[in-house]
Amino acid sequence: MSLRSVMIRTVSRLWSGARGIHRPVWCHPGGLLEITYPHSHNCQPTRPSSTMNNMDSKMLRSNRLRQVFAEAKRPAMGFWQMLPGANISRILARAGADWVMVDCEHGNMDDAAMHEAVPAIAALGVSPIVRLPDLQPWMVKRALDTGAHGILIPLIRTVEEVKSVVAAAKFPPEGRRGFGSPFAMHNFEPGLTSTEYLQQANESLLTMVQIETREALESVEDIAPLVDVVFIGPFDLGNNIGHPILDGKMDPELHHAIERILAAAVGAGKKCGIYCTSGEQAKFYADKGFHMLSVATDFTALGDAMADALATARGESKREKGGSY
Repeated sequence: MSLRSVMIRTVSRLWSGARGIHRPVWCHPGGLLEITYPHSHNCQPTRPSSTMNNMDSKMLRSNRLRQVFAEAKRPAMGFWQMLPGANISRILARAGADWVMVDCEHGNMDDAAMHEAVPAIAALGVSPIVRLPDLQPWMVKRALDTGAHGILIPLIRTVEEVKSVVAAAKFPPEGRRGFGSPFAMHNFEPGLTSTEYLQQANESLLTMVQIETREALESVEDIAPLVDVVFIGPFDLGNNIGHPILDGKMDPELHHAIERILAAAVGAGKKCGIYCTSGEQAKFYADKGFHMLSVATDFTALGDAMADALATARGESKREKGGSY
């Protein structure tokens, strides 16, 4: 029996089982979507409600990164995935992370790899976050339609760009995101319906932007209130303000810029994250009050682990690793 036939029969059974009650059921790609009407056929369908009780919705309970933020007991720590493959996603998620960044900007992650990584991470109770290659609205839609718990937008420059990103990430009336993915609801609490996803997504999914340009730094106090997280990319930030990180060394001007971004986030009541290259460095910034920190990148960690194992086998000294970039 074809999928179309199954859907038609299902709808027919639901209609006949609800005789005298005007509750049509639409076949949405993500599942049956019930639109409740008042007693008259002539009335308009009721709008989905976007209000939720604190962290008690299905999507909020499923979003581990949001849970850590809400509990405010410790910073959220995670890993960076640059290599494609669901098994790599699972390794990172099983290592104790709160979140895994699926890097579609600099990583070897195309659209298909993104669609494989997100559910693999979410299935283990960890938040999959997607870093997009660019801020284009269709990229925002593709990432969120996988069921990602949040998005990270690189190289933001202006307040208007941030507003455009936020609009692309929200369903109407708050934004202009299109509704149609059959995949998104499967990466949250079991039983989440497409209607519940529509109602809860705007308040549950995280919108993050990277502060790594001079223009964004100069406007960070205006940008921070618009998003959930401002995330610092130290390398590009250093490049763009004329103080690049060279041989792992950071100029005082870059340190001051990082402090300014953290202060802007805290002042706006939002979260601040930063890209770190080691556990030692993540600990350093955690002690400074950052809320979200990367601890390791799969590509780098794999190379370091292999090199260390080989050095041990040869009786050689392991390479030194510190907290510097």
